[in-house]
Amino acid sequence: MTRRELDAAGITDPALRAAYRRCRELNAAHGRTYFLATRLLPAEHRPAVHALYGFARWADDIVDSTDPGADDGLRGARLAALQRRLDEGLQRGDSGEPVVAALADTARRYAIDHGHFADFMAAMRSDLVVTAYPTYADLRGYMHGSAAVIGLQMLPVLGTVVQREEAEPYAAALGVAFQLTNFLRDVGEDLDRGRVYLPEDLLAGHGVERELMHWCRRTGRQDRRALAALREFEALTRGVYREARPGLAMLDPVSLPCVRTAYVLYGSILDAISRDGYAVLHQRAVVPRRRRATVAAGALAQLAAIRLRHRRRSAPVPARTPPTPPVDPARPVSEEVA
Repeated sequence: MTRRELDAAGITDPALRAAYRRCRELNAAHGRTYFLATRLLPAEHRPAVHALYGFARWADDIVDSTDPGADDGLRGARLAALQRRLDEGLQRGDSGEPVVAALADTARRYAIDHGHFADFMAAMRSDLVVTAYPTYADLRGYMHGSAAVIGLQMLPVLGTVVQREEAEPYAAALGVAFQLTNFLRDVGEDLDRGRVYLPEDLLAGHGVERELMHWCRRTGRQDRRALAALREFEALTRGVYREARPGLAMLDPVSLPCVRTAYVLYGSILDAISRDGYAVLHQRAVVPRRRRATVAAGALAQLAAIRLRHRRRSAPVPARTPPTPPVDPARPVSEEVA
């Protein structure tokens, strides 16, 4: 499958092909929902998506590193080194670091605004020092770099049926919706890292302080105040999905099954959280494999229909043969030939 994707994308350099393969491995290992949705894209677009995800995954892993001795100083140094590689790679269009090489090539091929990568790295650096957000507006400011720009990076790869600028707000909102979903799913794990992404004013409105969240995490017990805050955050997140939904119709039809699958499956994480009784402070909610398979099967059927319509439209129309005029038996054969 990887060879077919790289061939379809016109990536022939052996080192660059290896770089894209590395990004694909990162996507397959760490982003099950994302990777499944990517499989629904045309083969020629998949390497670019793997490159964008692979780079974001690498930076995120630096921030969330659990290596012994990986304090904020070491994480900051690693991010700074990655920033230097990124800047050099984007400037040159190549890099000796495989993941950066694939990203730089993708940015060049699809003319992706380099400012999106700068904003993303700024958000990653802030994670080393910011552990809470007073308001939802503050959280949205952070998510511009950590999530919205991911949607904006993806948009040139996916393609649109409208002017790209018209679709950008919806792509950004979808990136935010996905990250809000992750924040709710991972609230317990983030708490262990010393971070709380749920806005402080939302928590305070239900009488929730960080110590109460730690108590729930430590004891495995629920608290009605924490449950109410989690429900409100879920409702807020579903509102952002509604905000992003009109953008689906603006995408190139061949990309739509991929994005719609991600939209449905990430939304299904919210359903799983609700079904589990908002136990996210104790366990991670998981979308059942059967649900993921059903959604993917529906998307595959939709994709097959889209491709069939495309083939029918692009099939050459058979040339119409002009009718042969009747032969006049009284006319000499030499005149018919002439």
